[in-house]
Order: sequence, then structure tokens, then C-alpha cells
Amino acid sequence: MNAPAYQGIKDFILARIHAGEWGEGDQVPSENELAREFSVARMTVNRALRELTSEQVLTRVQGSGTFVARPKYESTLVAIRSISDEIIGRGHRHQAKVLHIGASIADAALAEEMQVSAGSPVFHSRVLHFENDEPVQLEERWVNPVVAPEYALQDFTNTTPNQYLVRVAPLQRVEYRIEALAADPDTRALLTMDELEPCLVLHRRTWSQSQVASIANLWHPGSRYRFTGHF
Repeated sequence: MNAPAYQGIKDFILARIHAGEWGEGDQVPSENELAREFSVARMTVNRALRELTSEQVLTRVQGSGTFVARPKYESTLVAIRSISDEIIGRGHRHQAKVLHIGASIADAALAEEMQVSAGSPVFHSRVLHFENDEPVQLEERWVNPVVAPEYALQDFTNTTPNQYLVRVAPLQRVEYRIEALAADPDTRALLTMDELEPCLVLHRRTWSQSQVASIANLWHPGSRYRFTGHF
């Protein structure tokens, strides 16, 4: 079944932003221009622009036009910031060890969360991050190959998955929760934790191009890590 016309307009705008052709503050074509280009009614264009505005991809200024908005992720309580930037910002040294990267098949639970069909291929990675040679984060991530088709080809010892995804799949929406959980023996060993030490776990789901881009579980030793934020 063909996608509705308004979705084609949304995809066109998102593709221009994704490619870097339109950046923050750039004006997008008017409703009349888009209606002519796509041979649709202005009502169809209006729906596409309204939805992208509600998703905070665009911002509309009365009497001036429609513009590319500031990315929403910049104002979230837990900033979408790379662990390497955090560590370097503290004046420390960051290193990463890639434990696994490759393709996986989404089971029913993962498929539901990623909003794909069960059995769909997704990328899966596990990366251990160090601060001054001490492990501080175990990152497990699943990535939608539609929004980042070259994800599994990256060297995540030179860049982090977060840095790469922010670059190639501009964020539209972020959802997260933080929990204190008991780690399994493998996670405890990787993070050099005591048997009774809890983990602080950030579970984060991000959207790009109007679909779920990635799901990440970020495990941190409770005695060596804390989350901070500000409004």
C-alpha cells in the first residue's frame, strides 16, 4: 500500500534536513510551493507541516514562514551527550572497547519497542567505556538499519555510537527512564563491581525520520556514576 501524500512531503523535508541541506533556522518552502511541487492540495501540505511542527522538527512563525527547529534533544533532562564528551569534559581520558557489533533479529518484545515487524533485522552493539582505565559504562544498543544503514561498519573506538547516530540520524524525540537494577554476573565482571553493588541503568529510545532510530541500555556502577541535569 502506498504511503499517503502528506507522508511523502514529511519524508522529503526530513531527507533534506538529514542530508544537511537544511539546518537549524533555515526556511523551508511555503505551503504553496510544496503543493505545486508535489501536485497536492494545500491541506495535504498543511498536515505534513503541522505534524513536523508537533514533532519539533519545524517551527512556524506567523507571517514569516516555516523554519527548521532547534533539535528537541538539546532540552531534555538527561542530555543526549556522548559518554566520551562527559569524560573529556571532566579532564579525564576516554577509551572504548567494542565487545560486539553486528546484525540481530528482533524478537517480539524488541520489535514492539522499535516499532518494526517481529523477525526484522536490526543492528546490535555492546561497547564498554572507560574513564582513566576504569570501566564506567556498558552500552548495549539496538539500531534501526533504515536510519543508519552503515552503523555496523563504524569503528566505535574512535567515535561513540551516540556521536555517530546524532550525526547521521538527527533526533526528533527522546524517551528515557532511569532505574537501579541488579547486574548479571557478566555485567558485574565487565564493570568490576562488587556482588551487591547496584547498577544505575539509563534506558533510552530515540526517534529520527519519524521512526524509532535506536534503543540503548546504558549500565553504570552505582558507586562510581551519577546522573545530573538542569533546566
